[in-house]
Amino acid sequence: MAFAPHTPRRSTVASGSPSVLADLVTLTKPRIISLLLLTTIMPMFITPAGRPSLALIGWVALAGYLMAGGANTINMWFDRDIDTEMARTQQRPIPSGRIPANAALLFGIALGTVSFVLFWVFVDPLSAWLALAGLLFYVFVYTIWLKRTSPQNIVIGGAAGAFPPLVGWAAMTHHLDLGALYLFAIIFFWTPPHFWALALNKQVDYGAAGVPMMPNVHGVPATKRQMLLYTLMLIPLTLMPAMLGVTGIFYGVAALLLGARFLQLCWIILREDGVTPTTMTLYKYSLSYLALLFVAMAVDRWIPLGYITLPQHVTFTADTTAPMPTMPMGH
Repeated sequence: MAFAPHTPRRSTVASGSPSVLADLVTLTKPRIISLLLLTTIMPMFITPAGRPSLALIGWVALAGYLMAGGANTINMWFDRDIDTEMARTQQRPIPSGRIPANAALLFGIALGTVSFVLFWVFVDPLSAWLALAGLLFYVFVYTIWLKRTSPQNIVIGGAAGAFPPLVGWAAMTHHLDLGALYLFAIIFFWTPPHFWALALNKQVDYGAAGVPMMPNVHGVPATKRQMLLYTLMLIPLTLMPAMLGVTGIFYGVAALLLGARFLQLCWIILREDGVTPTTMTLYKYSLSYLALLFVAMAVDRWIPLGYITLPQHVTFTADTTAPMPTMPMGH
């Protein structure tokens, strides 16, 4: 896809303008990364390899932040033209002219490179490849290819956000198995209703920028139906780890209760006309929902009654004697 040259919008530098360091941090989108790190670290507590060390958690958190920050920075570099058209993004560091576009691109690439090295040296080569795959998927599949061309952009491209659990799982076990893939699927099916709830509230912005988000292309009612459909597929997926013995009953109950509220909000939105405050309520709840779901996994493993499993379950074991792979499986 061709990318038109763009001259960033210059703003008058006021005494209260952010520092260069603050702008560099902004480019990484730290608020988004906090949830990504949570879904990376919590799975480390439920693998067959046992409890992760504090050192390993620290390296995964640092390298994970840098890789996600690099992906977000490159995303901001590429989207600098449409960011000038949307009210909520006009004051970002690049479109406002505070950070030169080329400098931001180099910064993003540097973050990803450092992250890959840290993963490889201090964590696990498979984790390094999986983290890099997440960056490349987000940049090339979502940002460059799908975001501006298809209303399914967030469905397919949003899979980039499902890589963190794979990274955390591989950091502990040095391989992937069915338990890791269930966590990937949970985030994959959570992403559309989560992001479309925001898109319903930002239709004017996306319309001004020419981004074909689902509500702008297929309308509000169709988007609401799709949100409900994905939620109906999501809830059974969240219960599968408990049913197969990857987690215990505590997590299963938490997933059921959290999912019931998610489904209730989707149903209320479907019954309401147009875009109402409930839509933003769902968006905010979806963030808490995913965070609490993954926290429940870790708590489940380390409380006395949490890991009572259902009768039919599958036990996953790690082969610690096998050679450590250097390429991600299936990617």
